[in-house]
Amino acid sequence: MSETATIQLLSESSIGAIYQDDREPFSPAPVSSFEEAGLNHAQMESLTLKLLLIEGQAAGRRIAAQLGLPFGPFPEFLRLLKNQQIVTYSNTTAANDFVYSLTDVGRARARGYADECSYVGAAPVPFDAYVKAVKAQTIVAEHPHESDVRAAFSDLVLSESAVRNLGPAINSGRGLFLYGPSGNGKTSIAERITRCFGSTVWIPRVILVEGQILKLFDLANHEAVGSTEGSGLLGDGDHDRRWVRIRRPTIVAGGELRMEDLEIRFDPMTRVCEAPLQLKSNLGTLLIDDFGRQRMQPDELLNRWIVPLESRVDFLSLPTGKKFRVPFDQLIIFSTNLEPRELVDEAFLRRIPYKIHADDPSEEMFRGMIRQFGPRLGFGDVDEDAVDHLINRHYKEVGRPFRCCQPRDLLLQVRNYCIYNDLPLELTREYVDFAAAGYFTVM
Repeated sequence: MSETATIQLLSESSIGAIYQDDREPFSPAPVSSFEEAGLNHAQMESLTLKLLLIEGQAAGRRIAAQLGLPFGPFPEFLRLLKNQQIVTYSNTTAANDFVYSLTDVGRARARGYADECSYVGAAPVPFDAYVKAVKAQTIVAEHPHESDVRAAFSDLVLSESAVRNLGPAINSGRGLFLYGPSGNGKTSIAERITRCFGSTVWIPRVILVEGQILKLFDLANHEAVGSTEGSGLLGDGDHDRRWVRIRRPTIVAGGELRMEDLEIRFDPMTRVCEAPLQLKSNLGTLLIDDFGRQRMQPDELLNRWIVPLESRVDFLSLPTGKKFRVPFDQLIIFSTNLEPRELVDEAFLRRIPYKIHADDPSEEMFRGMIRQFGPRLGFGDVDEDAVDHLINRHYKEVGRPFRCCQPRDLLLQVRNYCIYNDLPLELTREYVDFAAAGYFTVM
């Protein structure tokens, strides 16, 4: 059997259920006090007053819920603020709670806190707690087996050699290169690799590092799983509400990737820090798509990560200039249609132990992809005569190579043509010629 991994793309979206490991090796235990949460009085005062400045007034339980903390310590904390004439009672509410608002003194103090840092939301988690959580949920401890790989790629068709080559690479939890001609499913493969690890993980919404707020949870890159709201009258749950349970992340960075995206981004207006891509991808997968076509030179990117890939530790700088060490705990995937040896030197290739080639499909595999993908787009039985016509006229006669994305793309063109013209969904020679004429005009 050939060592070349031939990858057949059937769909860009998940179809059907995929493997999921329900095992949860880590769960953030609920806290009962501000001290257990790693927060001091000044930090709590800042978060509370800024929240009241924005909302105008809020009950103690709402303040606790917004900060992701238990209600227990808030009555005494808010009573102290009232005694200092920083907050006042606006109304009473159920279960020994009050509605609070800021006094003139409190409003002035809140504005001062907002000038220092405008962040309002879930209270931050101390950095040390985050490091321990990454260690407890490390991707290196996950060892997917062949059944996990097959389930994760259930909406793609892989050759046996592809499964054989991809499996050990994924199992290693280390970096890999996916390379080969455009259109053979490299990006789709990479985007599905995280599924092989199956489990969900917990991350803090924000982290407190040396007095700086660092936003980690990102709706654009993280998918929350389950409710993160409190349950019951007291709003107390079975975990620390400052954390969110997410699917192991898959973060894709393409040609738009810049060197500054790999460093902490500080917003001088809000005075809040944003975590870089590699920190957001911890416990999951980071895909560098179209590697070699970024705005930066390949060697710049590789030099930035050559040590983290070896030691699984990265170093970041805060706006204050202080450097600190962070976990580098993800599977790095470089996807490119260029030859890796043309992009990187031997020293770096040694640190990426797996290189997998995405080759063109054979004619038999190409036909099989049309037969399997057709029904998923609403076609009935695929007309083999139309398929023969497609292959003979638009591939063999012109010497055009097969690509894994083309069955999907051509069938979509036929489907759109039929829908627009109120025609039944079917594959005919006429429809195939129309689709090929538009699709291959400049190819």
